Order: sequence, then structure tokens, then C-alpha cells
Amino acid sequence: MECKYFGECGSCRLYEGGYEAQLHYKVHENKKRFKRFYDKPFDIYASKDEHYRARSEFRIWHEGERVSYAMTSLKKQPLCIDACPQVNEHIAVLMPKLLESLQKYEMKEKLFGCDFLSSTTGDTVVSLLYHKQLDDLWQSRAQKVAEELDIDLIGRSRKQKVVIGKDFVIEKLQVDGREFVYKHLENSFTQPNPYVNQKMIEWTLEGLEELENDLLELYCGAGNFTIPFASKFRKVLATEISKSSIAAAKENMRLNDIDNIEFVRMSVEEFTEALNGVRKFNRMKHIDMDDYDFSTVFVDPPRAGMDERSCRFVSRFENIIYISCNPETLLRDIEMLDKTHAVERMALFDQFPYTYHTEMGVKLRRRRAV
Repeated sequence: MECKYFGECGSCRLYEGGYEAQLHYKVHENKKRFKRFYDKPFDIYASKDEHYRARSEFRIWHEGERVSYAMTSLKKQPLCIDACPQVNEHIAVLMPKLLESLQKYEMKEKLFGCDFLSSTTGDTVVSLLYHKQLDDLWQSRAQKVAEELDIDLIGRSRKQKVVIGKDFVIEKLQVDGREFVYKHLENSFTQPNPYVNQKMIEWTLEGLEELENDLLELYCGAGNFTIPFASKFRKVLATEISKSSIAAAKENMRLNDIDNIEFVRMSVEEFTEALNGVRKFNRMKHIDMDDYDFSTVFVDPPRAGMDERSCRFVSRFENIIYISCNPETLLRDIEMLDKTHAVERMALFDQFPYTYHTEMGVKLRRRRAV
């Protein structure tokens, strides 16, 4: 990737030597980090060198009558930019056109942020963030911008959300020769790099044919992994604490014509109490836990990882598949899981090129008694 802001922009910090050098650094550092638990080669999944982000957020910077996109510089100051080679081709083409339209239709007053969400096919939602209430005049102008640029447009201000078109994109991912359809909501979590995300899903699916019984998934989000898992297991029970994510997961299940997943809005702690019979929850009254036979658990926790209680809970299962966006907390969790399980396979997914961030995958199996 060529970027004229390398060395200034705070977004890309690991760029010396180009893409291959930064990938080599990540692999080397994580092999050292996990050597105590896994000394075999990683499965390594590289990213596209540029135009890999389908989700991005920019500040809007005002200089007189002119507005620009802005990032935070390495010196923690606003850095005005006119392009970003991280974003996918659809967003990259749209960025200058959008600024022209905002100028043309006088929509830049009190505008402080701009978020893009795009699919690999170009379905795009743009969210404009304001320090003012949006009136009918703003809405009529926004309608013209949306029509001219062929996008869906959302205006946000304090306690206000105005939608021109729709507030989601439809993504289609090709996984193991099958197409999966996802509804990605604006202002909610989605995997930012769809190309690496496809590889992550495929990696988690590898070897599942030899596993039996049902799957328990914790931190399921909007069903990014859950939906493909459904074809590999008899039944899937998936938990997530976010109400909007559960709603999106159920919609994604419908879009893919799948009927063997049960989604439950619960935290890991609550589900542990329910499974152990400590508490009863109305949210689970329609679920017969005796009808499940879990041998495998899949977890994709936030950057904080799992706590000690959650690690103890997942250690009761024969097989653990763990996707992590933070190698440091993953290492801490593996140190706890190592008491009962051995790491059989590890993967490194370069979802965030030119940064120090790395996505990791781990497959663990319960140790056999000697």
C-alpha cells in the first residue's frame, strides 16, 4: 500500500518495509508469545495489501469554508487527508464526491464526523454526525445527496437519527463454496475486513466434520460465525448480550434459510448460572437444555477476553474454538485453559494491516488422562 500520510497519520504505525515486513513482524512476535503452548507453524492468513476496510470512521475538519476528512496524527493532532488507501474501492471513490455534495448542498454546518459502512458489492451507508438538530431542510438536501451518489444516508445528532433510505447494508460472503448473506446494521459491530473475515470463518469450519453433537457459541454478535456453523452441527445454541445484535442474528438466520440455531440474549455469566441451575431466566424458558448434547464451544470475546469464571466454564467442553482480537488477553486465557486443554492448532489473521493489532484463532482439545 502506498500512502502519503505514512509517518504522520496515527492509524498506520507498522509500515516500514511494506506489507510483507509488517506481516513477518506480527508472526514472529506471536510465535514468541505463544511458544510455551504451541511450537508448530501458525496457519497464516494475509490481507489484501490495500482497500481492505469495509467500515471506517473519519473526523470532519473545518478550515474556513472548506471541510476535509481528518485522522488523529502521531502527535495527537488533527491531520487533514484527501484519501485513505485502507478503505475499500467503493468508499475510496465515494469520499471526494461526498465532500463535494456536502459543500454543494450546504450540509457541512456543525458536521464533525462521517462514518462509512460498505459491502464488497458496493452497498453503502454513510452516517453524518452533527452538533445540531436536523430539520426538514436538512432532510430534503440529504435526499438529493443520497440520490445523486446512490447511497443510503443517515444523519445523527444528540437523541436524533434521520434515515434516508435504509440503515444497513447486505453483505454476501463466499465460504467453502457457499454464499452466506448478512444484514450489517449501521452503528453496530461488524468485521471491518471482509476478505480476511471469510478466511477466519473457513478456518473455524475446518475439521468440524470429525466433531459430533451440538455447538454452544458465546459472544455470537450478529451471527458472523454462527450462520455457517449451522451446516456442521445438529443444533447450535448461541448467546449474546446485545439486543440489537440478537435481532440482527435472527434476521441473518432467516436470510440464509437456516432453522437449527437458537439465539439467546444473555451474558456469559448469566448463561453459566442458567446451565448450572443457579438461576432461572424467562429468556430461556422456551429452551429445553436436555435436548442439547454439547461437545464443542466457540468463543469470540471482546478485546478484554474471558474472565476466570468464563474460562472455567468453557473448560468443561471437549473442544474449544477461540477467536481473539487481542493476543495479550488470549495468552492469559490460554494459561488458564492449559490446565485442562492442549492447543492443537493456531492461526494468525492479518485483519488490521499496518497496525500492531492481530486477530488470532486457537483450537484446543481436552487433555487425555495418563
